[in-house]
Amino acid sequence: MSVLPKTNDLGFFEIRLESIGGLGANLAGKLLSEAGVVGSGFNGLSFSSYGSEKKGSPVKGNIRFCDPFTQIRDTTPVERPHVVAVFHDALFRTQNPTSGMYPDTTVLVNTKRTPDEVKELAKLEGGIVAVVDATQIALEEKTKVNTAMLGAIFRILDFLDADAMRDTIRRTFEKKYPHLVESNIRTFDRGYNEVEFKTFEVGPDVVVKPFVRPEPVLGYETQPIGGLVMDSGNNIFKDLSISRSGMLPHFHQEKCINCAQCDTACPDFCFVWNEEPDKKGRPQMFLKGIDYQYCKGCLKCVEACPTDALQSAAETNDGYADAHRVPHLFELVK
Repeated sequence: MSVLPKTNDLGFFEIRLESIGGLGANLAGKLLSEAGVVGSGFNGLSFSSYGSEKKGSPVKGNIRFCDPFTQIRDTTPVERPHVVAVFHDALFRTQNPTSGMYPDTTVLVNTKRTPDEVKELAKLEGGIVAVVDATQIALEEKTKVNTAMLGAIFRILDFLDADAMRDTIRRTFEKKYPHLVESNIRTFDRGYNEVEFKTFEVGPDVVVKPFVRPEPVLGYETQPIGGLVMDSGNNIFKDLSISRSGMLPHFHQEKCINCAQCDTACPDFCFVWNEEPDKKGRPQMFLKGIDYQYCKGCLKCVEACPTDALQSAAETNDGYADAHRVPHLFELVK
């Protein structure tokens, strides 16, 4: 049996998955712990924490490994992870994925960015940064992000047997979804082979990042009367870009007839309009672009558009499709 490279005071090697609902972090944590227990002989534990079970809600996966002679009695959330896997780089805009990291914690991020860009984005002092474009891999293989992330995680966790993970994927899919077995194994292998690493030296004065547990703003004493929805889906401070799966609408203004069928189909008020005079001088609303902060990538607008002014396109490094992106309201009020 392999030996854990490092452990905390309780004898645990701890991993935290930072994700949102819909990217499969909960299943990834279960498969990871199963492969470590069944395939490598460790004691292991996996559980997730999340709010409402819906796409776009924050999810944290917690995994612990220890030697087979140590019992796991700790089921509290992982606060000091040895490895952090961030399933979408947009999480850095809305969450604090690197909270509680050791100076030498390995950070894996699903992103198109370079390790240097991720270090700056995450405000890291040093350590090992790993990047993999799991979203693109999943799009090309017609699978999910979590399988590609698992491949990259197994490259980091070299004390685990990657073949055991492949066997776990087979057992998971072959009964109900046999047609997805090979594509998921390919996705796992690509995540394993395509992840890139870079080590940044940690200075002697660097201290451990404190773990910050988010506290609820509203409770039984402060809840507004009447059950008012204080944080609605179209709130100005929402950032729904993290819910996307790699594709979003691309706006071709020259084809647009300003019929507003896209706006009618959009569930999140992403389209920005401006009143201008038409050719006869009459006031008319003209579509100016898409506010991608609120776009989940559902592509309902693409289906509704009668002139192909909206077409699906892959996200770029900054999370937008083209030059027709417009400033969202939060930028305008800052």
